[in-house]
Amino acid sequence: MNSQPFFGKQYVQVLMTLALVGAIAALSSYAYFTIKQAKGVYTGATSINVQGKGEIFAKPDIGTFSFSVLAEGADAKEAQTKSAEAINAILASLKESGVEEKDIKTENYYLNPKYSYDQKPCVYGGFCPQSEPKLIGYEVTQSVTVKVRDLAKSGDLITLVGGKGATNISTLQFTIDDMTVIKAEARTKAIADAKKQAEKLASDLGVHIVRMTGFYENENGGGYPMPMMDKAMGGAMSEAVSVAPEMPTGENMVVSSVTITYEVK
Repeated sequence: MNSQPFFGKQYVQVLMTLALVGAIAALSSYAYFTIKQAKGVYTGATSINVQGKGEIFAKPDIGTFSFSVLAEGADAKEAQTKSAEAINAILASLKESGVEEKDIKTENYYLNPKYSYDQKPCVYGGFCPQSEPKLIGYEVTQSVTVKVRDLAKSGDLITLVGGKGATNISTLQFTIDDMTVIKAEARTKAIADAKKQAEKLASDLGVHIVRMTGFYENENGGGYPMPMMDKAMGGAMSEAVSVAPEMPTGENMVVSSVTITYEVK
């Protein structure tokens, strides 16, 4: 009569034992992975990052400078007429000197009114009242950029522009017209530099390079031209400059910077 409850009790005890074993196993697995992560254990592929740099020096083959003309008049028409006469004379002279039309570009054109302000008497111990603006005329400013392909003419062209009425000449830069080949050469040197560094680092760490897993090129690397002239000349430039200045071009440095990731083991 009592055998059935006895076997039922044993069955429950077996189930409880199995459940306890399962819980212990689960807790053990959880503890193992927690400790493993806490110790910073990493089971994936190991990699190293290196940066390479390549420099190429190349002689510039193109020059660029800008000039502007400021003209004033009692009204907008007069100011624009004076500006057009000065600009047209300069552009005609540039073309006669061999500068192609495709290498002459207008950067901006401004027509602005000019005002004067009569100072009213200031109230004693108070503020000075602002008078109403009075229109006294207009001014026009046109800025043009010129690309010089015959660098030997750079100084002559600057003197020419100044003598024809340019009121400002600025930012003469010697650059490289087509950077594709130069940049490719600099990149090749940067990659070789990165490989050399990676091999040295792997040797120091006692590991071997398996393969490349990532590549990034810094697009900011490029030519570094030297500004040769940046000076407002004013209306007296035609008289101040009578001899064409020499314009040494020097060399431009083109830089390439790369980051390469290698898998090691």
